[in-house]
Amino acid sequence: MSVSKLTGALAIAKSRSVETPSSTATLSLDSITDRVDGDTRPLNPAHIEALADSIAVVGLIAPIAVDSRGRLLAGGHRRAAIALLREQDPEAFAKQFPNGQVPIRRYDFDSETEPDKALAIEATENEKRRDYTPAEVRAIADRLRAAGYRDAPGKPKKGEKALRPALELIIGKSIRQVRRYLNDAPDAYAENGGQNPDNQTRTDVLVLNRALVGLQKWATLANEYDEPGTAVKGLQGRVKRMMRDIEKAIAELEDE
Repeated sequence: MSVSKLTGALAIAKSRSVETPSSTATLSLDSITDRVDGDTRPLNPAHIEALADSIAVVGLIAPIAVDSRGRLLAGGHRRAAIALLREQDPEAFAKQFPNGQVPIRRYDFDSETEPDKALAIEATENEKRRDYTPAEVRAIADRLRAAGYRDAPGKPKKGEKALRPALELIIGKSIRQVRRYLNDAPDAYAENGGQNPDNQTRTDVLVLNRALVGLQKWATLANEYDEPGTAVKGLQGRVKRMMRDIEKAIAELEDE
């Protein structure tokens, strides 16, 4: 979606209450038809392939949004990934989508006659992905690991699949946020003897992430000062450098 279209769509979404889905149901894959004016952005083949692999394991997490006539509103990559899965692995497709039925979120309007509303819903659907708890993310991660996804430092070997990028696609969060979810274990677990190097690394990353969040909050507040004093100005510079150092330390720990 172009910047101008996205800005306009978001303005529409905020100025009027964007339609809420009239139903959450299922629809056959072939009944989910193209947008009236085609895709607003080109589909990424690598993204589609990675999504197909993850959907084969955990299913479709977020339903595809369609209008009253089954036209696509949001979820073009997901639809393409499901089509690829059906083509390449019919058994996995049948397992995840019994009777070929795909979960959808249907909006009660015709996108051909109300294209502005269609753009607004596409923008808001892509903007407001569901927030998963760390426990939910770890549960999804466990299912991916059981299917052979690799969660280890360094680049995956040929034929291996990386866990964290797959989670990024599934839950719609950045790699950094995925790391925080996976490292957000209870304190009791972090303090359990400290003899396992992997546990110690997770603890270090968790503590550093918490420190980084605190510094980011202060930096945001400090930027709102009308007339910051000399001490605050000096501290702002040191805090920025400290945040960069913490981010580097986290990256090094995760590459060990």
